[in-house]
Amino acid sequence: MSHRDIVLVTEDRYVNPQHTNDYIDNILRDDALLIDAFAQHGLSAERISWSDPAFDWSSPTCIIFRTMWDYFNRFAAFTQWLNHIADKTICINAIETVRWNMDKHYLADLQQAGVPIVETQFIEKGSSLTLENILGNVNRGIIKPAVSGAARHTYVVEADTIKQIQPIFSELIAQEAMLFQPFQEAILSFGEVSCMLMGGQFTHAVLKRAKSGDFRVQDDFGGTVHPYTPTAEEITFAELAIASCPTLPAYARVDFTRDIHGSPLLMELELIEPELWFRKHPDAASKLAQFISQNYF
Repeated sequence: MSHRDIVLVTEDRYVNPQHTNDYIDNILRDDALLIDAFAQHGLSAERISWSDPAFDWSSPTCIIFRTMWDYFNRFAAFTQWLNHIADKTICINAIETVRWNMDKHYLADLQQAGVPIVETQFIEKGSSLTLENILGNVNRGIIKPAVSGAARHTYVVEADTIKQIQPIFSELIAQEAMLFQPFQEAILSFGEVSCMLMGGQFTHAVLKRAKSGDFRVQDDFGGTVHPYTPTAEEITFAELAIASCPTLPAYARVDFTRDIHGSPLLMELELIEPELWFRKHPDAASKLAQFISQNYF
């Protein structure tokens, strides 16, 4: 099999889609910008699904995790695939970084390193705690799996919804760890900022807002994306979060909202397959390509 410089890892649905929409067009546009940026450094790149059984993962010099947005629904198979490729090629971000970031217990590590996070209670697999126990004196909170994405099994918990959600929670906690966070009202009034960093350096940001009557900012649920210029404090915050990772990620997205004082408060650190909105800031794709060409080739 011929040598490849770089593979952009995607999933089956997005390799050669027969029918597209705005959502898929955005994926293809962002990947095209990155492929073109690599070409400027004399590097060839192509898109391959992580679950392609025929692909030889030792053929590329490196792979870049991009749009494997089914991995959290196929976690066992994805973990097996990671084990399979670990010694076959260079992974960007690094395998150890991916494994650390897949489980939201990483938030505790960042908090210990001094990064302000949304207050988080971890409920381990098999726990006998009920939602009533967990909610306690908090008026409203969010419950979600420790391994998740795209708001999978993410629920607002309050007195009026406990009875409805408890059976779902009971089924989930028997199979996987969960986490509970007090509801952040700033998500509704302000939104959630995503800061993108390439090689640890800030490149651009967007502001995500939920549609009226919802709390989920993902476009899957009607959320919208807006231009955003972060403050110096917010950029410093994002760079601190990345500097606190076990290893420096080549690319990263830092998602945060604001606390009651207006200071940034970490929601998520996305180091595996984050949407990076290169189409809104093409220079970021160039900076990522430059970082990878200088550090891996």
